[in-house]
Amino acid sequence: MTDHAKCHGHGHGHGHAHGHGHAHGHAGDRPHPAATPAGSPAAAKYTCPMHPEIVRSGPGSCPICGMALEPLLPAAGGDDGELRDMTRRLRGSLALTLPVFAIAMADMIPGRPLDRVLSPRASAWVQLALAAPVVLWGGWPFLIRGYASVVARRLNMFTLIALGTGVAFAYSAFATIAPGLLPESLRAHGRVPLYFEAAAVITALVLVGQVLELRARGRTSDALRSLLSLAPKDARIVREDGSEEDIPLGHVQAGDRLRVRPGEKVPVDGVLLEGRSSVDESLVTGEPLPVAKSEGDRVTGGTINGTGGFVMRAERVGADTLLARIVQVVAEAQRSRARIQRLADLVSAWFVPAVVLVAVTSFVVWLAAGPEPAFTYALVNAVAVLIIACPCALGLATPMSIMVAAGRGATAGILIRDAEAIEGLAKVDTLVVDKTGTLTEGKPKVASVVATPGFDEAEVLRLAASVERASEHPLASAIVAGARERGLGLAPVEDFSSVTGKGIRGVVGGRRVAVGNGGAGPGALAEAAEARRREGETVVYVTVDGVLAGFLGVADPLKATSAGAIRSLRGEGVRVVMLTGDSRTTAEAVARKAGIDEIEANVLPTGKAEVVARLQAEGRVVAMAGDGVNDAPALARADVGIAMGTGTDIAMENAGITLVRGDLRGIVRARALSRATMRNIRQNLAFAFGYNALGVPIAAGALYPALGLLLDPMIASAAMALSSVSVIVNALRLRRLDLSDKGLL
Repeated sequence: MTDHAKCHGHGHGHGHAHGHGHAHGHAGDRPHPAATPAGSPAAAKYTCPMHPEIVRSGPGSCPICGMALEPLLPAAGGDDGELRDMTRRLRGSLALTLPVFAIAMADMIPGRPLDRVLSPRASAWVQLALAAPVVLWGGWPFLIRGYASVVARRLNMFTLIALGTGVAFAYSAFATIAPGLLPESLRAHGRVPLYFEAAAVITALVLVGQVLELRARGRTSDALRSLLSLAPKDARIVREDGSEEDIPLGHVQAGDRLRVRPGEKVPVDGVLLEGRSSVDESLVTGEPLPVAKSEGDRVTGGTINGTGGFVMRAERVGADTLLARIVQVVAEAQRSRARIQRLADLVSAWFVPAVVLVAVTSFVVWLAAGPEPAFTYALVNAVAVLIIACPCALGLATPMSIMVAAGRGATAGILIRDAEAIEGLAKVDTLVVDKTGTLTEGKPKVASVVATPGFDEAEVLRLAASVERASEHPLASAIVAGARERGLGLAPVEDFSSVTGKGIRGVVGGRRVAVGNGGAGPGALAEAAEARRREGETVVYVTVDGVLAGFLGVADPLKATSAGAIRSLRGEGVRVVMLTGDSRTTAEAVARKAGIDEIEANVLPTGKAEVVARLQAEGRVVAMAGDGVNDAPALARADVGIAMGTGTDIAMENAGITLVRGDLRGIVRARALSRATMRNIRQNLAFAFGYNALGVPIAAGALYPALGLLLDPMIASAAMALSSVSVIVNALRLRRLDLSDKGLL
């Protein structure tokens, strides 16, 4: 945004960081809460991956779906008590299930050779003794979750698992303890059929599925863990007396002077005060080449220093660092829900009751019309329906893809605020892009100074710079820097005021000075200004005591990557519109270099949101890319707001996506990630819907009349577990998505 009103107050974010410093206490004091490491016990909060509205202060189960809660922010070490518990239960259950299964299979061998070792009665008791720990200990979490779902009237996958294994085990236990109470019609070849092996194997297979799922879910947080591990544990503070000491990272305050030695990680965000080096910022920005740093340059916490040493001043610490904000944004995005998830939620709400109804209907039909022993067929098919229909795969289809995509985006310098941003970006057909700091470098320089008769060029620049020194607008910095480069001494300003979109004014040495967009009437000055605009310069007029004193021409070069990014987006069919508060002549010069045909110039901050609204009224799906305070309304109004990570905090707060590097190629990467994610979600949903639509009728016995085929509950259990794992494995494919420039060609 080259308009002079781009954002008086552009540095708000940095100033905000300073305000946190004194609340952190001294090095020996207790660390500020914001500096508490994510995932530590003091900060641990847990949520459900399928229902992010559920937040608890400790681990447990989701009251809606029964799934294990997971930390809002994973610990850097990746500790997972739920996985350890399920793995322990799985190992114990497998050790007991294998002999139960062997006994049951031996009973099917012609001649029943096992009867020579164990009588049928003894065999039943042995199976009960082995299966009881499996179902009642190994499967205890599932039984508890199933019971809780009934009490809460929130039927879920654990309702079906608990019903299936519970019915099979309870019936078999009753048949073992009191076989004489069962009618003769239930006996086959003089024996009452037992289903201990089915209950035990199903429980073991569900445990296998849970362990695989928990491991896979843990992998979706790998991106967060890798980001968390970037921050060093200590920082080396330089005291006022020159002494140095290593202190815990949580004790660093804004304003502290820190020494970063060769090869060390930069502890927090700040400014380099002494020395020079090259810093590897790839793990935060994705940029592979080290960036040269010298006095006055900013450094980011978690990046790796090269061969030079330097002293820096801490500015953003604790939760205010870029790294901490990246982790927070990614974690929130991973827990957000896309619109497409509502379809899965709607289906799941009706699915479990429908499955229970199908299971009951199947039981009744088999009991009434099935072959003998009818009860056995009825029980087996009802259990198979309950087990195979578990909607876990359906519930995981969307959240897993979103979690992986958010993590993958973070490693590529794309911060996704929520699932709707991922979903919306795939549908965007129009990109509205701000000029300064978005298309251009955002580091303008004074390229020309023109004075009217009676004024000196140096005096015009000195007066303008004196007023601009009170502003934080990017053009202000350029004007002040231009005056200092020319050795001009600046004077203090009084009665300073700023009018967003218009300019600034103040009193310098008793003279009223105004700097802004106000134009000149016809004449040589206006012609000279227009000539500078045709060269792509932004013209800023200066008036002194109400008299036009001249103008400054400020040039802001186009980013080296902007033209290529615009070309790629237009090649994908995206309509690109440039917005700026600058003059049309200047805007056309920049647009010509960037390859943009549509321009909206002389636009005030409120007008940017109006342009977005107008495009939306035309039926367009609009994304807005900007970096300044006055872009915030348009970013919030757009279907998808895209903020430059090099811009202001308020812009990032109003955007669904933040490009850490402030590079428009990030939009091309984000769109590729968005399309791949939505494709992945559709694949998962199609798989889950298709699996249940096919599996439930087969389990109910639909193929028996024609083909004589029935689905064994153990096979149904294995298929159920594999369906969930398959959905997660498919989602994890997004981790390998190539978002490099080469991969997007």
